[in-house]
Amino acid sequence: MISDEHLATNCYYDRYFDTQAVKVLPGQYFATHDDTMIVTVLGSCVSVCLRDRLSGIGGMNHFMLPHDSGADSDSLIAASGRYGVYAMELLVNHLLKLGASRSRLEAKVFGGGQVLKNMSFMNVGQRNVKFVMKHLRNESIPVLGKDVLDIYPRKVYFFPQTGKVMLKKIHSLHNSTIIDREKAYMHEIETQPMTGEVDLF
Repeated sequence: MISDEHLATNCYYDRYFDTQAVKVLPGQYFATHDDTMIVTVLGSCVSVCLRDRLSGIGGMNHFMLPHDSGADSDSLIAASGRYGVYAMELLVNHLLKLGASRSRLEAKVFGGGQVLKNMSFMNVGQRNVKFVMKHLRNESIPVLGKDVLDIYPRKVYFFPQTGKVMLKKIHSLHNSTIIDREKAYMHEIETQPMTGEVDLF
């Protein structure tokens, strides 16, 4: 059963690209069988652009951490879109529901930047990238392209029907949204109880 709780709903018309678009926020995903453009902005988070190479059915997620090893199952379900292991499941399941074939899925991976210079000890971006590359390998989903790690936020434009991705590295920020979001992630990680070691899938 697919929950729409984490489905992106911020739809708009993009005049530059002359197309309908959906903006995916942290913890959200979007899947489509039409020519809607999917957009997100990433700091240490990671997005996976997945598509069925024959049908053009595709989608994108946006997750903050690989998984939550310290929460109980009820809170995991409530916050599932924020964690990679669940964000991948949500996206794949919705693509299959739209008619995609698991055997034809292909991926492009973006994000995992170290946007806050003084937060390198947490390696959030590295953990996200390591998790998702291993996850895709385990699921036998080929990665056709990636732009990960480094120090820059990224804006990603994904066109599922063609598989085309346009990426813009943000070298100067016009507002503090990305930095504020990153600080909120770090605070959440610091204050969240952890049990045992952090597993990297």
